[in-house]
Amino acid sequence: MGNTDKKATSRSRGSRQDGDATRQTLLDVAGQVFAERGYADATSKEICERAGTNIAAVNYHFGSRGALYEAVLVEAHHHLLKLEEMQEIAARELSPRDKLRVILTGIVQRATGPQAHWGARVVIRELMSPTEHAPALVQKAIAPKAMLMVGLVCQITGLPPTTPGLQRSLFLLMSPCLALLVAPREMRTKLFPALSSDVDGLVDDMMTYASAGLAAIAAKYSASAPPPGG
Repeated sequence: MGNTDKKATSRSRGSRQDGDATRQTLLDVAGQVFAERGYADATSKEICERAGTNIAAVNYHFGSRGALYEAVLVEAHHHLLKLEEMQEIAARELSPRDKLRVILTGIVQRATGPQAHWGARVVIRELMSPTEHAPALVQKAIAPKAMLMVGLVCQITGLPPTTPGLQRSLFLLMSPCLALLVAPREMRTKLFPALSSDVDGLVDDMMTYASAGLAAIAAKYSASAPPPGG
């Protein structure tokens, strides 16, 4: 490869890196703006100004403000619960209950951490007041993680994934995590300080509560299941 080709390749690589950096900056700044103002009141102009980019950058990197918001929703949920981390945990040589404990610990640590991340506020806003982009959050971020969790709960209960009680129990299992995100910090630090002061203790109690519930669901639906060939 000649010097000219090497320089062209270097410029191309540098351009891609600059573009990736700009896209990530837009994503982070947009997340903060959407968290502060909500989707309806956040403008591409403010996002670009705060990001230090040209006003056309949103359309260039994402196609539209709506597509940027969908990317923010996915990034926000990713911060709270990373699919790659869940997959790595699921592949470990641990019991299903221990895998569940590790996953819950990560969620609780993020939900109760001292530094609030814009991701939690964006997800809460969307859940409390859904926009037309809610399906993207469900399909791109929540669904693959939910399927992994279904698999864990199936292993714990011995029930098939189509069991109504299993699906309900998974929803009830994850609801406390959502409650931790929604609860005002003052409630967690002053009214119920045990929610923030001892993450391991909180996860232990969550697992005790969840294990009893899952055992009851397993017993209920196993007993009501028709016999093989019935």
